[in-house]
Amino acid sequence: MFGIAQPLPHAQLNRRQFIATVITEYVMIFLALCPFALMVNWIFIPHNVVGGGLTGICSILYYVTRGDFPSLFPATGGAIPIWLSTLVINGILLLLAAILVNWRFCIRTLFGACALAFWYRLIPIRETPLIEDPLLACIVGGALFGVFLGVVMLNNGSSGGTDIVAMIVNHYRDISLGKVMVVCDVLIILSAYFLPIPDNVQLLPDQVSDYRLKRILCGLCMTLCYTASLDWFMQRMNQSVQFFIFSRKSDEIASAISANVNRGITLLDGMGWYSKQPISVVTVLARKHESTLILRIIRQVDSDAFVSYANVSGVFGKGFEVIKAK
Repeated sequence: MFGIAQPLPHAQLNRRQFIATVITEYVMIFLALCPFALMVNWIFIPHNVVGGGLTGICSILYYVTRGDFPSLFPATGGAIPIWLSTLVINGILLLLAAILVNWRFCIRTLFGACALAFWYRLIPIRETPLIEDPLLACIVGGALFGVFLGVVMLNNGSSGGTDIVAMIVNHYRDISLGKVMVVCDVLIILSAYFLPIPDNVQLLPDQVSDYRLKRILCGLCMTLCYTASLDWFMQRMNQSVQFFIFSRKSDEIASAISANVNRGITLLDGMGWYSKQPISVVTVLARKHESTLILRIIRQVDSDAFVSYANVSGVFGKGFEVIKAK
């Protein structure tokens, strides 16, 4: 299944791998944004929850304008559709980013913004939430929200919104992206206190303040859950492994791994203490999800190879993390 693939020149092989990788990433971004939009239209909007980011801003516009444009947007009860506000706001932010920062960043973000708007348009907003209990809805919806956002980020994608704002601020000020996004999210969620009470919610005058506070707490709960699940998912998927492979066929193993996994290989000179024979040790650093493929390659090339691999952290360089220390 995994032979020693050398049928193409190196440049041509890399070009094919690059094109296949890019296509795969775009497909994964498009598919991952479907459940992302589903969480919003089936859970958060029916519960009148305001989260952080662009989703929170578009939700606020949706709640505030309900009934204002019945002839323009009859499908949403006269409210500005989330898909439309997503496109417009992202378009403005991307134009600013292209002018002020880097237009290349905008290509994938534009694709993500258009794909998200497509799913928002395709998936109807439920009148009753998929999960009735608001707290449980925020926990489950937030956790799934973070996982699918992680899939988008792992494929070098973005849905836009506050990501673009954070990037622009970081370009001109020495403020981390995380801090900018946290500030934006908190301000958006707190603004939910001033939103009008939905018509389908019947409250006594002394219950209005409690309802508004509850809406803020639900938004904060959802944001904390999606942030925690996103961090967990990214750490799991970005975990790296280190291989030490002892084999008489070290050159063949190195060539096969390089061709099929596209990871850098290092050969170390060693000597078996018992046999007193020289041997080359193949060392490889790879993502954890690539370890099964590497083991299959080793088994096919040399089933008698001696292999040791372990989880490692703090791997920096091309194909892994970027050194951010100043």
